[in-house]
Amino acid sequence: MNQELTGKVAAITGAASGIGLECTKYLLNAGAQVVLIDRAEDILKNLCVELGPKAIPLVIDLTDPKSVATMMPSILGKTGQLDIFHANAGAYIGGEVLEGDPDAWDRMLDLNINAVFRTVHAVLPHMADRKSGDIIITSSVAGMIPVLWEPIYTASKHAIQAFVHTVRRQVAKYGIRVGAVQPGPVVTALLKDWPQAKLDEALAAGSLMEPREVADAVLYMLTRPRNITIRDMVILPQSLDI
Repeated sequence: MNQELTGKVAAITGAASGIGLECTKYLLNAGAQVVLIDRAEDILKNLCVELGPKAIPLVIDLTDPKSVATMMPSILGKTGQLDIFHANAGAYIGGEVLEGDPDAWDRMLDLNINAVFRTVHAVLPHMADRKSGDIIITSSVAGMIPVLWEPIYTASKHAIQAFVHTVRRQVAKYGIRVGAVQPGPVVTALLKDWPQAKLDEALAAGSLMEPREVADAVLYMLTRPRNITIRDMVILPQSLDI
């Protein structure tokens, strides 16, 4: 068992499923204490019982600024410190803009962009005071390459990439590393909007990844020597034509 993160405290948003849950497991196995942040209270409690005493549930609605304002005080109240923050929670909407629902877009953009901005802003003072910290943001290959079938989602991830690249340079003087993990399609609940025919085709062609492959990349980013920052980690299934 890799114990490179022993003594570290991490917090992960969207931790009740998918990439967030898999990253939680990897960080726990590496010796970290992990605060699982999600709005699914019952799921969080059950997961933390299964995962053991180093897994701590924290119910936060990331789209509610008042709820987000309680996040960092709650983390510090439970753990006393925060070394790693993984802004992972997100939503996905694809399809033709002509046929889209702008209200649904707003909800996705609020979670994919505004919630990331707010939560990162919330953790920075503590990390700056300690002169150390790691911030990882789950972006997407869509943040690097505009994807034809998901223009609004692509736009949200381009915004995240701009945020990562600028904030990283602002906070480097405090010993804080900021990086983005940018996976291609991953088998999670976010793909529920994919047409079934497209999903079946991708599964058959091997152009989807499992959450554990993203978690492995995140752990790699976090365990580099402190003088090294992995700014962007793009992960693609070998057969994805993009």
